[in-house]
Amino acid sequence: MSAGGNGRRYGHGLVLGKFYPPHAGHHHLVRTAQDQCERLTVLVCAASVESVPLADRVAWMREEHPGARVVGAVDDIPVDLHDPAIWEAHMEIFKAAVGRRVDAVFTSEEYGGELARRFGAEEVCVDRARTLFPVSGTAVRADPVAAWEFLGPAVRAALTRRVVVLGAESTGTTTLSRDLAAHYRRRGGVWAKTGWVAEYGREYSEEKLAAARAADPAASWSDVAFTSREFPLIARRQDAAEGAAARLGSPVLFCDTDSFATGIWHERYLGTRNREVERIAERTHRDLYLLTDDADVPFEDDGLRSRPQLRPWMTARFRDRLTHTGRRFLVMSGDRRARLESAVAAVDALLAEGWHFAAPLPERR
Repeated sequence: MSAGGNGRRYGHGLVLGKFYPPHAGHHHLVRTAQDQCERLTVLVCAASVESVPLADRVAWMREEHPGARVVGAVDDIPVDLHDPAIWEAHMEIFKAAVGRRVDAVFTSEEYGGELARRFGAEEVCVDRARTLFPVSGTAVRADPVAAWEFLGPAVRAALTRRVVVLGAESTGTTTLSRDLAAHYRRRGGVWAKTGWVAEYGREYSEEKLAAARAADPAASWSDVAFTSREFPLIARRQDAAEGAAARLGSPVLFCDTDSFATGIWHERYLGTRNREVERIAERTHRDLYLLTDDADVPFEDDGLRSRPQLRPWMTARFRDRLTHTGRRFLVMSGDRRARLESAVAAVDALLAEGWHFAAPLPERR
């Protein structure tokens, strides 16, 4: 133990947990420990049966607590707080992962005293009654929406249901995605922060047209040309905007296109597929695609569109690629009101499915 020159009481502290997933109560525990220790190790223990990868949990805790040493371990030993042999098996895993002497164990669990004793350390109990943050990992897994306010940005981004509206030119993708975001914001509560992600490709196109007109004031959209290497940039920036929005919003996020759609736009302008764009699109899971049909929407030329006769081809191409890649999608048709009603019904059905976490190893009693 070391008092140090900054008022901290312990040399090396330990916080141990599943963090399945981490929440505000966990973060309060870690920050309390950091305030009282010269050095702190956070040990994330995951069982193989659990559905959130250990690497993700370690990354989330490192992001939230950059001043702590966060390590992970797979622990598939059954849980039995009354069996000394099982305790010893767990301790072998814990000590191997921590790798150094522990002066204090910080915990909010009933088993904290025994855990500290087996480390030869002092127990520091922190808000065992959970009065400051009335939440638990069990509660989060049972109903993430109810616990949303207790989740950090990285966990929110991982749990957010992502809905992408995509379609050919002038088929109402921006209108529908904006309408959806506004609809869910009006529900209030946790939904009031429902996010909307704009189409980065449009911003990029506006910049290209502006550059062309700077060189030639008479330039029009037909004078703008794309190269294949521009599309991976568009896809990455689209994904970055989506990822940032998912960290800050409600349990559902609406996107006006995505990196998967960027691949179809590459086909539209250059006539071939772009494998790099397709690889980028595979890195992020989307939960639902809403494909806007071209049949019910008159073509409007806004200065960045051309060749309306390509719309049926693009709609068919979107449908084919969505089907081929196994993505969940629905086709949106009818007028603006009908499309919104259909889309809300589809999103509500998606949200009603809930979030499915595999059960942790049961505790033997």
